[in-house]
Amino acid sequence: MPAEKNGRDGGVQSLQRAFELLEHLADTGGEASLSELATLSGLPMPTIHRLIRTLVDLGYVRQNTNRRYALGARLIRLGENASMQFGAWARPLLAELVEEVGETANLAVLERDEVVYVAQVPSKHSMRMFTEVGRRLLPHGTGVGKAMLAHLPASEVRSLLERTGMPAYTEHTFTDPDALAVELSRIASQGYALDEAEQELGVRCVAVAVPGAPVPAAVSVSGPSGRLTAEAVAHIAPAVQRVADALGASLSQAVTV
Repeated sequence: MPAEKNGRDGGVQSLQRAFELLEHLADTGGEASLSELATLSGLPMPTIHRLIRTLVDLGYVRQNTNRRYALGARLIRLGENASMQFGAWARPLLAELVEEVGETANLAVLERDEVVYVAQVPSKHSMRMFTEVGRRLLPHGTGVGKAMLAHLPASEVRSLLERTGMPAYTEHTFTDPDALAVELSRIASQGYALDEAEQELGVRCVAVAVPGAPVPAAVSVSGPSGRLTAEAVAHIAPAVQRVADALGASLSQAVTV
């Protein structure tokens, strides 16, 4: 058997190419044909076919009945465990945020069209917000979700909303895509999102997207609306932004190591 060629920076070329194909599948929305993958990757068709067959055999890619290829179920376990590790890594920064603002801090990621909470540090108040780590919600009805959507291309947001629908969690939830698009533009301009009792009555949330994260992610602070007044939000939003930026900087350093 011929020796495996090295890829960029001394990596194994076939391994590098396999992961690039998975990334291309993700970029296309999770499904593509062999010819589409060849166009995206620039690789010859025999190479594409060999790599895809290996990924299918391992369960990381599946072939649909329409003969197009999609991300496989085996990736779910890897993604979920990576998300939990991400949450554990972020907990010290969330704890600092709680100390500064006195309210519950959360970290969430966007996974398979849903917001998943991967870490939380509760406030010390007897009346505080509690979101179970691992809980999944649709992004249009949460502060963290809106913060993440505000940094995605409008076409991707529209496609996501078409797949998920926009059910109302409360009477304040955005249920119209055009109205949400205006809200996302405002969020992108001001740098943070507000959940105004859109997911749970009596609760307000301030959320900021994590810059440079490998997957869409956001940090938030949540609490009773009576404590998270407009004055409190003016103090809390910059603190959430600092923690989101610090987490993004830590991720960037880790990637370059």
